[in-house]
This record gives sequence, C-alpha cells and structure tokens, in this order.
Amino acid sequence: MLPRGRPRALGAAALLLLLLLIGFFLFGGDLECKRGERGGERRGPGPLPLPCPLTPRVPPDERPRGAAALDGDLPADRGGHNHSDCVPPRPRPLPPKCELLHVAIVCAGHNSSRDLNTLVKSVLFYRKNPLHFHLVTDAVARNILEMLFHTWMVPAVGVSFYDLEELKAGALALLHFPAVCSPVLPPRALGWGHGGEVRAAWDPSPPQSHHTYRSSNPSPLLEPTPSFPCVTECPHKQVIGLVENQSDWYLGNIWRNHRPWPALGRGFNTGVILLRLDRLRQAGWGQLWKLTATRELLTLPATSLADQDIFNAVIKEHPDLVQPLPCVWNVQLSDHTRAERCYSEASDLKVIHWNSPKKLRVKNKHVEYFRNLYLTFLEYDGNLLRRELFGCPSPPPSGAEQVQRALAQLDEEDACFEFRQQRLTVHRVHISFLPHELPPPRPHDVTLVAQLSMDRLQMLEALCRHWPGPMSLALYLTDAEAQQFLHFVEASAVLSARQDVAYHVVYREGPLYPVNQLRNVALAQALTPYVFLSDIDFLPAYSLYDYLRTSIEQLKLGSKRKAALVVPAFETLHYRFSFPTSKAELLALLDSGSVYTFRYHEWPRGHAPTDYARWREAQTPYRVQWAADYEPYVVVPRDCPRYDPRFVGFGWNKVAHIMELDAQEYELLVLPEAFAIHLPHAPSLDISRFRSSPTYRDCLQALKDEFHQDLSRNYGAAALKYLTALQQPRGPA
Repeated sequence: MLPRGRPRALGAAALLLLLLLIGFFLFGGDLECKRGERGGERRGPGPLPLPCPLTPRVPPDERPRGAAALDGDLPADRGGHNHSDCVPPRPRPLPPKCELLHVAIVCAGHNSSRDLNTLVKSVLFYRKNPLHFHLVTDAVARNILEMLFHTWMVPAVGVSFYDLEELKAGALALLHFPAVCSPVLPPRALGWGHGGEVRAAWDPSPPQSHHTYRSSNPSPLLEPTPSFPCVTECPHKQVIGLVENQSDWYLGNIWRNHRPWPALGRGFNTGVILLRLDRLRQAGWGQLWKLTATRELLTLPATSLADQDIFNAVIKEHPDLVQPLPCVWNVQLSDHTRAERCYSEASDLKVIHWNSPKKLRVKNKHVEYFRNLYLTFLEYDGNLLRRELFGCPSPPPSGAEQVQRALAQLDEEDACFEFRQQRLTVHRVHISFLPHELPPPRPHDVTLVAQLSMDRLQMLEALCRHWPGPMSLALYLTDAEAQQFLHFVEASAVLSARQDVAYHVVYREGPLYPVNQLRNVALAQALTPYVFLSDIDFLPAYSLYDYLRTSIEQLKLGSKRKAALVVPAFETLHYRFSFPTSKAELLALLDSGSVYTFRYHEWPRGHAPTDYARWREAQTPYRVQWAADYEPYVVVPRDCPRYDPRFVGFGWNKVAHIMELDAQEYELLVLPEAFAIHLPHAPSLDISRFRSSPTYRDCLQALKDEFHQDLSRNYGAAALKYLTALQQPRGPA
C-alpha cells in the first residue's frame, strides 16, 4: 500500500478523477487520434513523440482556445479542428444502432451514492444506446444502489455489482483514498470531484461474460475487452487516452518549494480516461505502475494527487502509452486552470470537471452556466427517464412485465381507477439518503418508524429531541424537494448532530399519497429487533425510548411470545403547550382540558379499546381485545406483517395492519407509563378529499371489502370475526 500524503489546496481538488468513456458513444464528439509527425507517418524505432493537446474548435479570429494555447498556438485544419498529425481527418465513426455500452463506476458510501443518482440521470438523459452499469461498491453503496436501480426500472439498463473490498488491494484506481463517485452532467457530461473518483469503461462489442476480472493483474476491474475508436485506430502501444492538465501543478511553480511527482510537460489530468484494457494487460500494466510508484517513493514522501501522480509518472517514462484527447473532454474548473481557453462555444463541451474543493464556488467566467447546468440535473425528475429506447428492443426491467400486466387489467372507467393504479405504482426509492451509523447490537433495542412529506419537515427537530434512539423515516419527495430536504438537515444543528436517523427518500409519483408503501420502506430499513410504528406528527414521551426497552425485557418478548405493545395516544389542540414529563403531568393536562385522548371528538372508535380509564390507574401492562376500527400505535418485532399497500391516501391504512396483527395472534398489551401526543397541523390534501368526495369514500369502502376477502382467504374461519368491521358505520380511520 502506498503512503498517502496530506491533501494540499490543489492536491485535494484533483483527487476525484472522472473516467468517462461513455461520452464518445453516448454524446458524440470529435475524438481523432495521432500516429506520428505532421505531414506523414512516423518512421523508425523508439517511443512515439507526445502529441500536443488538441483543441476542439478555432473561433473566427483563428486563435485557439485550447489548454495547449498556453504553450503556443497549434495549427488547425480548415474544419476548425486540431487532428492527429499522422492521418488525415475523417468522420468520427458512429457505434452501431442499439449497441450495448458498458460503463464501470467505483462508488462507496452514502454521499457518493447520492451523487451517483445525479450522474446516472445525466447519462440517461443523453443516452441513445442500451447501457450496462458495472458498479464497484462497498456494502453501503451496494445496498443503496441495488434498491435505487431495482425500483427505477429503466428500460434497456442493466446493473452488475462488484465488491470493493475484494478489489481494493489490487486496483490502482482504489489506492490511497476513499473511492467516491461524482455526477456526470451536460452539455455532454459534468464531473464532480471531491477527494475520490469515478471510473468508467465499456466494450461496444459485448463479451460473453461481464464478471469481475479476478487475477493478479491489479488494474483491470472488468472482464470485457474495451474497443474504443481512437485507441483502436492508433498504434498498438497507445492504450490510455488523457487530456492535458490545465494547470501548472506539474510544472512545480504553484508555490515555493512545491515538488510534484514527475510528469511529461504539464502532465495529464485523470478526471477523464479512455482505457484499452486488453492492451493494458498485454503491456503488463500491473507490474509497470507498481515498479514506477515504488521507485518514486524512494525520493518522494507520498502521492499528492493519488492515482493521477502514478499515471503521470508512468507516462513520463513511457510516453508511447498515451493518446492525448481534445481538452473539451475534461474541462477542468479550478481556480488555477485556464479552462475557458479550451472552448469557444458551450456546444463544444463534452465533460465538465469540478476538480476544486470549492466546487460550485469556483472562479470561472462561465461558472453560472455550469452551475445552472449542474442544478438542472440535480433536481431533474428521474421518473421521466423511464422512457423506452425507440427502435432498440430490449428485455423489460425485472418486475416490469408483471406490473404492466396488472395495469392492463385495470378498467380506466372504474371510479376507483386512481386508487388501484396508485397501488401498482413502483416508486423510485433511495434508501439511506444521508449518512448515518448503524445502531449497535442490543437485544431489546427499538427503532421509531414513520413517514412524512415536505410539509411535515418542521416536526423532525422536535422528534429528535424526544426520541434519542434510532429512527427510520421515509420521505415522499420530488427530486427538487429532496435537495431542499438535504439543505434543511445541513442547516439544522439538531438534525445534523444525529447519526442514528436513517432517511429514505421515496420519489413522488401519482396523485395519491402512498402512505403504507412509505411505512413499508421505513419498516424494511429498520435494523433493531423491535420497531415503534408511529406517525410523524406525534411526539413520544421523553422517557419512552428507555421505557420501551425495559418493558420488552421485562415482558420477555420474542419468539415465545408474540405481542404488540400499545402506546396510548393523546392530542392537543394548542400549538404551544408545555409537554408533560411524566404520566402524572399528562393526567393533569387531561383533566384540565389541555390534552384529549386521540381523536376523541372525531373518531373515538379508533382508540377506545385502549381503555383510557383503566390506563389512568394501571401500574402494570394489561391486555386488550381487538375491536372494529382499532388503530393504536404499537411496538412490534421488526419482522411483523407489512402494511397493506392498497390503502393509499386517507383511511383504514393502520386499521388494516392491526387486523393483520390480530389475525396472526399478536397479543395487544397496553403499557401503563407510555404515551405519545399528537400536535395540531393543517389537514392533508387526502383527508380533505375524503371529507368532501363521496366517490373517495366509496372507493375506500371497496378497498375495505377487498381486504376482508383477502383476509378470509389467508386465515380462513379465523377471519370471520372481522366481518363486523365492514358492517360498522363508515368513518375516518
């Protein structure tokens, strides 16, 4: 393992290195190669001379705008392009229609997985071919990205995962720094670097297998043998395509006593790399970079720019390996580069590389344009990218056929079509949207599970003050709202200090609120043995977390005793009131009329079986019987039945879950010292629709009837007692 140096101002900026090969095939571009001296083919032995960097376009004043202009003007052909000196310019070959392109990306951690979402959105927006992503991830990123891609269900997109830990010891791309990934954005792609990297590669001629390359050769990460237009048309030894570094870092004049790693001239930036993997293997790349790095480390303390230093040191000794790329394929936006001299029109740009720790705050005369471009894709609705590739038949994503068949069976003339369609909607899910720590293993630990939308964010800080334990929260947001939520958490000292709260974003789609689907997402991501199934507008007693753990232990819950612990629910109509710190204080507020039993005025049936009169005097847990429309808030084992997703919007979503628990013979035990208080808020859109629309209420009744029929099929005669639940007068639930 090579030692790692302390990041410096520009050193840290370049640690994120984008490797975007998808640009040529997906986004087009002017990517010709050089074979020798201008005016003829190179003759004679010896290494190939390093061609000057290429500029994409020469404006009318005939002055080049490329990074190479720093070293003097380069000749340009009549078409305005600086082509290789060895062959006459010729049209860029296009990939065959519907050709499968393979993209490999290294990604680890929570934040990088979030960045990858933006990267993929930009790629999918511009793509014209089927894609297969090969993701080298750690366990955290794999867990997140598997769920994201599985629920995204984008046609003509495949995904394979590879274990980062198994490859880290042998892959140059993974040395010395955390492998984190960056978004790729328009006009062709945008790179976002912050101390890590993205690596991408593909093979336009799909091999028989796309498994991880497992050999002693440390460089290749994938089995496919890439074949790139530029590399394949150039001499056999040119196997690495790079853009010249657009700063003076490797010239050693950034500051006094600056001693960079060796490089050829200004060196190359590894934010974008084209690799011909089969030729790298043949060239013995694995041994080549190791020998070079080991030798340089005899006189240099560490790498400053991670793998970029090693690439440049190898190229310094073997310049025939490199094929310079046009600078528009890696426009480097840091304070010490002259990126604006690389292009004359925005349409010239292929890859934008934010290789500065300042990111969007970097100084550049076009930074507003680049910033707006980035923000556009950051907040772009990813659901719009589920479009088919016209003229490119491909197998549907996993589960898509089943969903389409179910949707095809729906009657659009049905008054309840909206409800049935919403149930079948597959929402894009981004679990662990923000970094959080796994709870330590405790046999009686409890996670608070809840769901919310954007209009309930203000509840989060108070909830964190009341519940010191782990939480799993599902948020129903648009892509734009997800970014607002991110800023909301970052600006809150209370929320940003909590490392045991897991936020899972379910992206908005459809007209009805998928309340039970959200609950199921949050429930599935809880990692403690028990869960407290609550709602976001309830504040638990300050002591409830510790009290629940103690009660679970004392009641000896587990495999031998199935029980749902009932937490009595109360409410206040006051926006400001002093929250009780004990049961005695709560009873005083209850007697004074400042607090009521929950929904006492609107729907007392929902919580009447809790028997609040008995609770006032109780000293020990007591058992209650299930009754129609009962919907308490309960603590249950993590593997409890899931919520029924057919109930969307308002009504019967918790009632159905409690019926399922009772059908599975869970005891309902009321805890004498537990309580939670509902805070007032404006009514939701769905409850307003329930109250104002007879059709809405009729559809809810139809869903109840269907649920009972399913319950009878699943539990037989034991479910007959629930028949009365459908014969009671209708009301909210």
